[in-house]
Amino acid sequence: MQSTINKITSSARRKFLASALAVALAAGVGIFECAKAVRAAAPAPAAPALDDSSVGPLLAFDKAMENLAAHVTPAVVNVAVTSKASNTAMAQGDDDDNPMSQFFGQQFGFPRMRPQQPQIEHGVGSGVIISPDGYIVTNNHVVDGAVNIRVTTSDKRVWDGKVVGTDPLTDLAVIKINGTNLPSIPWGDSSSLKPGQLVLAFGNPMGFRFTVTRGIVSALNRPNPFGKDPRQPGGFIQTDAAINPGNSGGALVNSRGELVGINTFLVSATGGFSGMGFAIPSQLAQHITESLARNGKVIHPRVGIGISDVTPENAQFFNLKDASGALVTQVDSDSPASRAGLKVGDVVKKMNDTEITDATQFQVAVQEQKVGNKVNMELVRDGQHMNVPVTLEAMDGREEVASGEPGEHGKARWGIGLSDLTSDARSELQLPNDVHGALVAQVQPGSPADNAGLSRGDVILQVNRKDVKSASDVKQSLGDIPAGKDALLLVYSHGGNTFRVLHSDQQPS
Repeated sequence: MQSTINKITSSARRKFLASALAVALAAGVGIFECAKAVRAAAPAPAAPALDDSSVGPLLAFDKAMENLAAHVTPAVVNVAVTSKASNTAMAQGDDDDNPMSQFFGQQFGFPRMRPQQPQIEHGVGSGVIISPDGYIVTNNHVVDGAVNIRVTTSDKRVWDGKVVGTDPLTDLAVIKINGTNLPSIPWGDSSSLKPGQLVLAFGNPMGFRFTVTRGIVSALNRPNPFGKDPRQPGGFIQTDAAINPGNSGGALVNSRGELVGINTFLVSATGGFSGMGFAIPSQLAQHITESLARNGKVIHPRVGIGISDVTPENAQFFNLKDASGALVTQVDSDSPASRAGLKVGDVVKKMNDTEITDATQFQVAVQEQKVGNKVNMELVRDGQHMNVPVTLEAMDGREEVASGEPGEHGKARWGIGLSDLTSDARSELQLPNDVHGALVAQVQPGSPADNAGLSRGDVILQVNRKDVKSASDVKQSLGDIPAGKDALLLVYSHGGNTFRVLHSDQQPS
């Protein structure tokens, strides 16, 4: 009996073990299948990157761009300006009509309101260090009306900036920080640029500091579409390197890291980048900047003519073989042009060694000259070629700015612009024949002249009890007054003489 039980038990155990083994084998096969499925779902290794030998030129180009950006960026600065807006400028029109609002807008220095009293504004732009001792070129509209300037360099140091000089006509300005051994970049030759050439734009767009963008020269010798003064030179470089609000005053450089342009404005339906940025060419900017740094002002030369482009439509009427040159549309009386014998209808084809292709190039070529230079104009008159020598004189040569020495933060010390009292001005203002002196042509809002009640059309007869006969007399007399000292003016205004006191903005050093 016991033997039978043992056999049954042994048989049951074998069956149980067989069943367990079958289950285990089945589970093992399942696990293996799952593992195999998982292994099958894993991605295959990616294809290897291209080896350096096959993309060597691209890698070299990237490295060159990195080196170029690293070389230029330290010389580009952020310019933060606190300025006083003038009532006159704000009342002239909507900010949307001002091309410079594309670079600033409300948060970048151009208000969207028209307050009745001067307002304090804050703006941000860019600048370029052009000498190790801290001279910086920027745009005039960046520092216009500045009462405080803070300059931040790429190493995050913050400096007090002072305006050395400004030139509204070309929209250029020079500011100074008190540093030594500062990084700087050299001027390049913008006249050698060609459409399609690579350029980099540096600046502080939309508050993002020390930005670099890459593009090409889209076109050269562009006019300013927003210019309202016919005396303003054009010749702008057009580029598709991204330029946005805040880039104003920044650097446009060539592949050598040379400064070939100063970013100035953009053309856009939205106010943002649309592929059309413009820079002042170095062939103009360098000359103006050096004059501002050296003298604090620029005396522009002039010929005394109005000009326009020669076009395919009008070329035939002037017996021209091609549509190039600067067409004389007006000759000012008592000007270098009139004295040299230029006539309406003359076409300027060459000035000295510079070929003149259009009116813009003529303007730039003139601005590269100095007052008093004698230039040779090669003309076509009624199909005949001739050479006419012209001696350049100062643009509005009778006009001076009292005290060219800038005051604190670059604001003109007295804030008054002057011109000589000409017969035309006397007639227009209906001044008596016995009124002699200097005509007030401009008064800076908030300046000592403004505070003293001077206004455009007043005539300054005396400075500190001494008679003056011209704008240069007033400039000299005011410039001789020591810092911290006031000036007494005798002024003819509204039919009578009054004394006015100009309180100096400068403190003795």
